[in-house]
Amino acid sequence: MRAQSSATAPSRIAVGATDADTGGASFGTVQAALGVVAFSLTFPATVWGLEGFGPWSLIAVRSILAAVVAGVCLLALRVAPPERRHWSGLAVVGAGVVLGFPLLTTLALQTSTTAHAAVVVGLLPLTTALLSALRVGTRPSRTFWIAALAGAAAVIAFTVQQSGGALTSADAYLFGALLVCAAGYTEGGRLARVMPGWQVIGWALVLCLPLTVPMAAVALSFEPVHLTAHAVTGLLWVAIGSQFLGLVVWYRGMAAIGIPKASQLQLAQPLLTLVWSVLLLGEHLPVAAPLTAAAVLVCIAVTQRARG
Repeated sequence: MRAQSSATAPSRIAVGATDADTGGASFGTVQAALGVVAFSLTFPATVWGLEGFGPWSLIAVRSILAAVVAGVCLLALRVAPPERRHWSGLAVVGAGVVLGFPLLTTLALQTSTTAHAAVVVGLLPLTTALLSALRVGTRPSRTFWIAALAGAAAVIAFTVQQSGGALTSADAYLFGALLVCAAGYTEGGRLARVMPGWQVIGWALVLCLPLTVPMAAVALSFEPVHLTAHAVTGLLWVAIGSQFLGLVVWYRGMAAIGIPKASQLQLAQPLLTLVWSVLLLGEHLPVAAPLTAAAVLVCIAVTQRARG
């Protein structure tokens, strides 16, 4: 993406450079990991948000708040709109990570525990790597796939066992969320190689405003709102922390180290979510968590060393 002609030299680097050009692999891994930490708080924060908002209101308002922050940043830095050829990819990002995944998981969390909902997060890295191979032609090594499958299996076994091994009515929402989010991550990671990651999610959020504003107006007229400290904190986190800042560093990380490797860092996300659930929601942390965490860390180490 071309830098703005009116910007100073430092601004051209910050605004015009792609994320693939502005950081090494180590820094990319750190950024992707920060994104995972931000995402791991999403489910507990959503549960807090649901204490004061209905599911449709929560999704619409969080998207609008994140879009306002993104829009202010885009205007302040005088970022030109993306080229026309990138708008279809931004629409996929918007449909997947701005609307689809938040809405489907929020609906699921009305009847599902955070532990059960974490199943979808355990499957997300593998699904993202698969879609990446189909979409952008990546070809990870056999070692990468073995480690990825092992890590996914460990996370799935852990989270399913903690939910009692029974499928719930929320599973359809969770599996749908898995697919749309993986598509959004894949397309966002591809776009972050030609434009800064914060612009990818920023423009995707702005692009969704014609849908989220009417959605908020209708939802708020039907769903009662009860503002509490938990509800407001949860809303602000899912809007600013997860929806914008988390995705900024996540896309930057994917652009620097590649979509498949970055996606495997998310294997740790369900376990982090369980830790936050203990600290923030008072849920019980099972004794199997340390063993699963060790297995996941080994798998992550292998995927980061494997060469595609």
